Amino acid sequence: MFNHTTVLLQETVDGLNIRPDGVYVDCTLGGAGHSEYLVKQLSDEGHLYCFDQDATAIAHAQVKLKDYLHRITFIHSNFKFIKEQLEMHGIEKVDGILYDLGVSSPQLDTPERGFSYHNDAPLDMRMDQSAELTAYHVVNEWSFEDLVRIFYRYGEEKFSKQIARKIEAARETSPIETTGQLVELIKDGIPAFARRKGGHPAKRIFQAIRIAVNDELGAAETSLQDALDLLAVGGRVSVITFHSLEDRLCKTLFKEASSMPELPPNLPMIPAGMEPKFKLITRKPILPSEEELEQNNRSRSAKLRIVEKIKE
Repeated sequence: MFNHTTVLLQETVDGLNIRPDGVYVDCTLGGAGHSEYLVKQLSDEGHLYCFDQDATAIAHAQVKLKDYLHRITFIHSNFKFIKEQLEMHGIEKVDGILYDLGVSSPQLDTPERGFSYHNDAPLDMRMDQSAELTAYHVVNEWSFEDLVRIFYRYGEEKFSKQIARKIEAARETSPIETTGQLVELIKDGIPAFARRKGGHPAKRIFQAIRIAVNDELGAAETSLQDALDLLAVGGRVSVITFHSLEDRLCKTLFKEASSMPELPPNLPMIPAGMEPKFKLITRKPILPSEEELEQNNRSRSAKLRIVEKIKE
């Protein structure tokens, strides 16, 4: 089963100001909720390109969107290759691009994918199951210093060194094979008083390893920068983020793109051609409504930001 409740559905797609004959990109097809809502608003002159590195998600979407396949091109690829992949399809400019940077529910709910600290499963965490790097390699082969680095940087875990030491000691005896073993080592590395607050004690370390395995932040930065370049005038980018690192990255890129360059003080007016190419549609992120939070607890940390291209 591929059950997934789409987060901020209408806010994300409606925020793109859909034109029926426009060209759009869903960079994170997942359960195809955003794509379904978007493609229904297109005419036969419009088109939607859908990216996903998970072949299971694409197979599911091809069934779910079977009535609209003439308006859709599925691309089995990481969204960091958005520019190259669209060029291969003869596309140089698009009218809107959306991202939902969360892990899809089917990935979390499939124990053998190894994303969840609630199930005991092999250490995997690959979104692209043909990729070589897995959570097993990170946990068993990366140095103490590299583990500490990703735990601090991607998990913002205060007890990174203590947890990395537990992992380092355990793997000297035998490899750490499963998520269950890793959860116990993480618990051992966190003092009892700290384990009792802030949610599940393994949450931040699992997030850090998942980001490292899938190069999530690097891919997101590359793709978002290319997305801004790909927009036609009037086109928009919508991005849903789920943790502070993603949101900070998105906020910074959008702010830089929509800000004036540094100018000499006391200029009477902004010189022609110096105006920013983009404007923020959302100065503060859009959050899920109370109604959505009641229906889908996984939306609680979602934030939506939108930017529009206003000139070449």
